[in-house]
Amino acid sequence: MFMTRKNKAVNTIEDFVLAIGLIVRRVRADAPREFQEFSWTQKAVLSRLEKDGPTTTAALARAEGIKPQSMSTAIASLETMGLVERKAHSSDGRQINIALTEKGTAMRKSLKEAKQHWLSEAFSQLDEKERAVLFQAGEIMKRMAERS
Repeated sequence: MFMTRKNKAVNTIEDFVLAIGLIVRRVRADAPREFQEFSWTQKAVLSRLEKDGPTTTAALARAEGIKPQSMSTAIASLETMGLVERKAHSSDGRQINIALTEKGTAMRKSLKEAKQHWLSEAFSQLDEKERAVLFQAGEIMKRMAERS
């Protein structure tokens, strides 16, 4: 009996993870073509810089839970593409911040519009109760991610 419940729970979790993966792939498929080739780290850098503003490589690495060397690699490639730039810190000239360029800001805007379009279409097909359940699930998943 216990194994049956455990197996059912495992199957439910696997179905949940698969569903999230399908949604991520759908949103990614609707993203601007040039953005589809970016790594998760590169996307996270652009998103975090848009949300939080300029910051250091070390702060970005801590926020994303990766090694500073890995973050430096992601930033270097984004810098080569002209999406981010290095700037001296406003009050501490020894510190270098990473900031979005105009091109990087435009790229983020384009991606957000594509995501919002797909999600708006998907949500419009749900009833009010289903939308409420999804919003609640989103809050729970956010808490889970922040605890880990």
